[in-house]
Amino acid sequence: MLRHLSALGLALLAAAPALAQEVNLYSARHYDSDLRIYENFTAQTGIRVNVIEGSDQQLLQRLETEGVNSPADIFVTVDGGRLYQAVQAGVFQPVDSAILDDRVPANFRHPDNLWFGLSARARVIFTRKGERPDWLDDYEDLADPRLEGEICIRSSSNIYNISMMAEMIEVMGAEAAEAWAQGVADNLARRPQGGDRDQLRALAAGECSVAVSNTYYWGALAQSEDPADRAVADAVEFFYPNQSNRGAHVNISGAGVTRYAPNRENAIRFLEYLVSDEAQSIFADSNNEFPIVPGVVIHGPVAPFTEFRNSGVNVSVYGLNAAEATDIFDRVGFP
Repeated sequence: MLRHLSALGLALLAAAPALAQEVNLYSARHYDSDLRIYENFTAQTGIRVNVIEGSDQQLLQRLETEGVNSPADIFVTVDGGRLYQAVQAGVFQPVDSAILDDRVPANFRHPDNLWFGLSARARVIFTRKGERPDWLDDYEDLADPRLEGEICIRSSSNIYNISMMAEMIEVMGAEAAEAWAQGVADNLARRPQGGDRDQLRALAAGECSVAVSNTYYWGALAQSEDPADRAVADAVEFFYPNQSNRGAHVNISGAGVTRYAPNRENAIRFLEYLVSDEAQSIFADSNNEFPIVPGVVIHGPVAPFTEFRNSGVNVSVYGLNAAEATDIFDRVGFP
């Protein structure tokens, strides 16, 4: 179900004409910490932020149904592949902003400035502390037969794994990527189950010796109020793969101005605020993500790990190659 966080009622949000001092977000981010960003923007500009939350598919369907009458000014989502889907659906309009062009690296924004990255998370390799094999350095090594029965990773239907596989297709070619996927499938310690936190819990418990997870899930465990979660975070460690060559796989949260935005100028102003040092620090410190803008100082568990090489692949590739990634997973029997 859609979740409404705004003070406005749903009927009022859909009403026309739009109020002059507001901006309307359709957001697939479900983090209460983002409310602080909205409140700060309103305090500084007087522009009220109204938010409708839902899944990507719910919101995209809503935008399609509403068409030219949509009250949405900005669509926010949490994966490069989903941003691609929004582009294909004609959701966005191009934005000409020197601030966004200057602060958002080229691989984290659409080539035609239809969307812009807001925060980042790397998908990395975890082992128990002190137990990383000296030969395990790259994503490619996950297919090594020496890891047979040793890998915990969530299902191939998960969007994060699809996006990672889409990048592998881009950098390796489809044939080599399929061989890699087969090798990883052969090395699974168990049938995939649960989310990234569950892979880390299984790793700490000895169910596998290697796990794949996004960095911010480890940060969430490290900051948890549950001592058991903190113990899991303390028992494991991660490293960034492919640091001697192309760099680690990174995914993003991103947003763009909608095609029929009734408050276009407010929307652009809001996007520009989202890449300010202030907003970038809140994204990172509140949710253990990485700033999309280089050089922003952050705190919390992931703060010591912000310096690494990313692959530089434009995240649009994640959507472009998503169907082929899914087909490869199916062919090799990756659960």
